[in-house]
Amino acid sequence: MTFRPSHLLDRDAIWAAVDRERLDLADLLDHLSEQEWGHPSLCAGWRVRDVAAHLALAQMPVGAATAAALRSRGNFHRMIRDSAVRHAGVPTGRLADEIRGMAGSRRHAPGITDMEPLLDVLVHGQDIAVPIGRPRTMPLDTAAAAATRVWTYRWPFSTVWRAPSRLAGLELVATDTDWSAGAGARVEGPIQALLLLLTGRTGAAVAHLSGPGVPQLAPAGSSP
Repeated sequence: MTFRPSHLLDRDAIWAAVDRERLDLADLLDHLSEQEWGHPSLCAGWRVRDVAAHLALAQMPVGAATAAALRSRGNFHRMIRDSAVRHAGVPTGRLADEIRGMAGSRRHAPGITDMEPLLDVLVHGQDIAVPIGRPRTMPLDTAAAAATRVWTYRWPFSTVWRAPSRLAGLELVATDTDWSAGAGARVEGPIQALLLLLTGRTGAAVAHLSGPGVPQLAPAGSSP
């Protein structure tokens, strides 16, 4: 993969994108029906309201996070799920307001970079929108930067989606921006679909992809 300026965003651009995505998603949530709030998301076993609750907890205080970790006996994934499901019980309007209220803030959990909040809201926004038929279009430069981040992850982040190893033997090529990664049988499509593929949302991505490598794609579990 060759890095290009369009694949990278400076800190101000990252947080401007996070703010836009959070505000846009909050506006979408404002108009969901009760049925849509309870609809399964792209994350197996997670409802739309669970994913929204997860995003609303992006700035969870350290004390609350520590308490959640103790309740889950140190199991990180269980902590994330249990915290989201517990918080999903609040009124839906509050979840939208909490996501909207984070706009303008650059706080994030310890141990991550500025890119992770952007990835979180980009991908989980699709986890919410796609299954209920509410299209959300990612800006090309933002999606390309997020895709680059996922592809170039190092340990321990690389253990989450394992994109280079899971997609070994494939060349991923965006058709709407200058982005590519990998080598092998070609898989091409919009950068938004490629980002979903990279993050394990294969079922949602594959309908928008083409090329000789598509038959090699296997579904992968996705989770917040």
